[in-house]
Amino acid sequence: MRHKIVAGNWKMHKNAEETEDFLNELIDQLPDDLNAEIIVAPTFVNLASAADHVEFTPITVAAQNMHQAESGAYTGEISGAFLSKLGCKFVLIGHSERRQYHSESDEVVQAKVAAAWKHGLVPIICVGETLEELETQGQSAVPVAQTIAALSGHETLGEFVIAYEPVWAIGTGKVATPQEAEEVSKAIRKAITENFGAESGQSRILYGGSVKANNVAGFLASGEVDGVLVGG
Repeated sequence: MRHKIVAGNWKMHKNAEETEDFLNELIDQLPDDLNAEIIVAPTFVNLASAADHVEFTPITVAAQNMHQAESGAYTGEISGAFLSKLGCKFVLIGHSERRQYHSESDEVVQAKVAAAWKHGLVPIICVGETLEELETQGQSAVPVAQTIAALSGHETLGEFVIAYEPVWAIGTGKVATPQEAEEVSKAIRKAITENFGAESGQSRILYGGSVKANNVAGFLASGEVDGVLVGG
């Protein structure tokens, strides 16, 4: 059975003090019978302290992004080599905000996935459709195509997680229903299995997009959705 994930993308929120306070509160509230993997993705400047803070807890740390090159003249960028040394286990790749504001193409996402594996990181590959794409192509066409593009062209596949985040539901208050998230997740899993084999098809698929305390249970109850990526 696939282990559930509850992940939080903090985006550009929480300074050093707020990061420490939040992690203390989160650690205190974790149940003894925790049956999900907890992931937090703080800002780059707080990654090292967050990783140290959760070292002996069930919480793991993800970076919000990484560069595909190992080193070089890339001002403001972060290498996967640096992230693995910090204690990161996961890295978000291809988030819709990166695709939209930084023009990250499927080719860039694919290269970042390869770089993540090279440095022992598990990529959480974000996929999802805009409102226009939803209306013209349906709900699963774009996330399936983005998933296949991210995983194609590699000699072998490492561990990965897919995060289905419909762009029209991120920060808008609109949300896909658990049934819609399940159908898209099922389509993504089918495409992965057909293109990359049954073992890869057992990779975990998350839902993200206006996930709240009052609707998270519906997503976690799904047999196809393996957890949530919360961004609020």
